[in-house]
Amino acid sequence: MAETRFAPPGPLGYGGAPLGNMFAVVDDATARCALDAAWETGIRYFDTAPHYGSGISEHRFGEALRHRPREEFVLSTKVGRLLRPDASRPVNQPFLDPLPFRVVVDYSFDATLRSIEDSLQRLGTDRIEIAFIHDIAEDHLGSNWMEVFDEAMRNGAAKALIRLREEGVIKAWGLGVNRTEPCSRALRMSDPDLFLLAGRYSLLDTSALGGLFAECAERGAHVVVGGPYNSGLLAGGRNFDYVEASAERVAARDRMAEMCARFGVDLRSAALQFCAAHPVVASVIPGAKHADRVRENAALMRQPIPGEFWQALKSEKLLPEAAPTP
Repeated sequence: MAETRFAPPGPLGYGGAPLGNMFAVVDDATARCALDAAWETGIRYFDTAPHYGSGISEHRFGEALRHRPREEFVLSTKVGRLLRPDASRPVNQPFLDPLPFRVVVDYSFDATLRSIEDSLQRLGTDRIEIAFIHDIAEDHLGSNWMEVFDEAMRNGAAKALIRLREEGVIKAWGLGVNRTEPCSRALRMSDPDLFLLAGRYSLLDTSALGGLFAECAERGAHVVVGGPYNSGLLAGGRNFDYVEASAERVAARDRMAEMCARFGVDLRSAALQFCAAHPVVASVIPGAKHADRVRENAALMRQPIPGEFWQALKSEKLLPEAAPTP
């Protein structure tokens, strides 16, 4: 039997990229209201990263959460990018109006320890429960990503996080990525507890189902699902994976929407609940800039969905037969 590993509370958590001014600027008061609404709806898992607005997301999370009992929530952040003071406010796509810091990619052992210390300062807390190695994949590092990855596993970030876990500084570590390949590679090379995987397990993309999720189940590793709306396409938006969706993706979304209309189901509700139904998924963390959307997500996660709806999706080949459903 696989060992029991630490996992954040679910089924619903809070993803912090939008509060780093992702694609649109949000003011501090609005961000605070959104985080307060998350707490009021019962969310107790919060994820952020230095990269999100060059520190602004971490600052906002820290300001809101330091007023809450520390033992009542789980906090994760990420390593792999250090922030260096730079008054020119360098571009940090896709985050607008970032804080005056330059992002430096560094997956080394020493940089990882420094990154955790810096994050604790920005968050105003004495500990985080989970540390993810951020964006250590081909979509961010290019064709030589495996060389960078292997060094991080053997001598860099992974080695540092394993030490911190053994010392009790953190409870768990893993990767925060948009691709399944690095997660599978990490399971072969090291001993991660969980992964934050964005966009690869959703109504429109179940590519994690057959390989990675089976590997996680065998090892007792958990998955936090980010991007359950695939950057907004499943919530009525135009983007898929952070860019404008292709006609093929839009057509797939429209077929899903037609099925939802037939059964009286909100597509967003189906998107959230589908992700949460898999046994390896510990939490689903949609992002939200506004309190109303936070409350809406909480309600959507609880909305009743008839079993016939899921069977119809499988009958129409819109979902794999093997995909667990609520």
